[in-house]
Amino acid sequence: MDQDEDERKLQLNELNEIRMEAYENSKFYKERTKFYHNLIVRKDFEVGQKVLLYNCRLGFMGGKLRLKWIAPFIATNVYPYGVVEIKSESTNKSFKVNGHKLEPFQSNPSLLDAIMEETSLLDLASHSP
Repeated sequence: MDQDEDERKLQLNELNEIRMEAYENSKFYKERTKFYHNLIVRKDFEVGQKVLLYNCRLGFMGGKLRLKWIAPFIATNVYPYGVVEIKSESTNKSFKVNGHKLEPFQSNPSLLDAIMEETSLLDLASHSP
């Protein structure tokens, strides 16, 4: 009888140790998750800033050669909680989008030419020998 009681006490102690180890592991996981979450950079936009809009219609099967960003827009109004009103430079239409779908536009002349240039595959096929 005494041997069974001692064995049961050992099992309870082992269970408590396993519980404490799980608690420490979850604490370590929470600290690590908090560290990585704090590394996320918040995007702040200003009125008059040029931005690129993410083309969400491409989906997962957008293709390698398709651009994922639509050419520059101008931020006309910045609302709280990440909403930004943008205006197209070419059509002057304005609409509101979530700030997560925007990137600040870096004005690099060679990059701008690459974004703006459009070439049809039919034109390339007609020029080949």
